[in-house]
Amino acid sequence: MSVLPPVRKDRIIGQLPKCFNKGAALNTEDEFKSKVKTACQQQRTGTVGFKISKVIVVGDLAVGKTCLINRFCKDVFDKNYKATIGVDFEMERFEVLGVPFSLQLWDTAGQERFKCIASTYYRGAQAVIIVFDLTDVASLEHTRQWLEDAMKENDPTSVLLFLVGTKKDLSSPAQYTLIEQDAIKLADQMKAEYWAVSALSGENVREFFFRVASLTFETNVLAELEKSGSRRIGEVVQINSNSNNLYATSKKKQTNCCQ
Repeated sequence: MSVLPPVRKDRIIGQLPKCFNKGAALNTEDEFKSKVKTACQQQRTGTVGFKISKVIVVGDLAVGKTCLINRFCKDVFDKNYKATIGVDFEMERFEVLGVPFSLQLWDTAGQERFKCIASTYYRGAQAVIIVFDLTDVASLEHTRQWLEDAMKENDPTSVLLFLVGTKKDLSSPAQYTLIEQDAIKLADQMKAEYWAVSALSGENVREFFFRVASLTFETNVLAELEKSGSRRIGEVVQINSNSNNLYATSKKKQTNCCQ
């Protein structure tokens, strides 16, 4: 019996959610990759349905990391700000293309004095969400350092990156246009996907986390397929190698016997 909670009806994903901006997206396709869909249909996703994928959320103090997570996980917005001490996390269960999938969202402290504590939890992340405040240009500039800190504990080639601007509801149209241009350029340099959201109104929050879950799920399935393919190839090589060794040994013994 599974110890994981059942998937809520509003956490079912049947198709790949759209990106926020095609100019700064990890994947501009409209659908999941065909091999991923086939694997799900044929139930060849290996251990993906039993794994818990780690997602870390980093960024400056008071940019809205906790509010972002709480809006999605609990559908609440707390105006009484409380700084995160160390780390906290929420578990979210999805069903993607009929396969259960779990994300563990790690909310890390933005205060300098808690950085050492928070950084110990960075290791093993499959996705990194770097958060900045759309009304604070400095918080966008600081995202480079947050990315650097997160990558010290992870393999850059195996982590999905998301650059997320919060407090969209507080940003004027003119201010938003200017900072978005800089954010998209930075996201392109980081090889990250850019999103703008509002935890207060809930704008784009659900769409964003569905996108994170979907791309992380797809990456996991592709890795599982590659692993199973390599395992089959390895088994063939091993059998052939053993057969050759046995033949060589047998022949050697036969020669010695004749002598």
